[in-house]
Amino acid sequence: MPTNFLQLMQLHDSAFPIGSYTQSFGMETYIQAGVLYNEETLKQFCLSYLHGNLVGGDGLIVKEVHRAALENDYELLEEAGVLCHALKIPKESREGSIWMGKQFLKTISAMDELGPGPSINLDLSSRNMYFHYPVVYGMYTALSKMELSAALTAFLYSSVSGMVHNAVRAVPLGQTSGVKTIYQLLPECEKAAKRIDERTLSDAGSSTAGLELASMKHEHLRVRLFIS
Repeated sequence: MPTNFLQLMQLHDSAFPIGSYTQSFGMETYIQAGVLYNEETLKQFCLSYLHGNLVGGDGLIVKEVHRAALENDYELLEEAGVLCHALKIPKESREGSIWMGKQFLKTISAMDELGPGPSINLDLSSRNMYFHYPVVYGMYTALSKMELSAALTAFLYSSVSGMVHNAVRAVPLGQTSGVKTIYQLLPECEKAAKRIDERTLSDAGSSTAGLELASMKHEHLRVRLFIS
């Protein structure tokens, strides 16, 4: 088994410290509003988040940044970075993505001092780009010679499974409900990756206006478990 496959597994291990467990990206608003309250509503939320948000957003950014890094296409890299920032309309979503990106870069740099971390930091800093998580992740997986399809599918899986784990804590739901929901979403992650493969940056966009509004409302909740 290739080492970079095992490295990819490590990147998405729940113990890998990027802080995703502190972010709900608006999901907590739905929980407090009573819209997300059981296994079925969690599954429907994740399907919407996966196909309506990630396919035209962060997942697409990962794919295009990965390609840009492999081809040394800095124009494409900058375009993807600008779009990534512009797509995150709610303030907390933007800040959460940048914070996770910086944490991810900090961790991979400490993990492998001779790895691509310093190069990524220099490339983004010299171009005054934001350290959004999908941008840093796309660059790292490309420079680490990880296959795009595997890196992208793992990113999608990690994104929705993180939502499920956070919902299990916040609703709360039983661990069995969380495991079942993630299992049912596995083929959907594969479908989403195939949809992304057929798209370019000109197809970037989100069809989850409700989630955007929930993210905007989140900062005004009186009691919060999550940062976003």
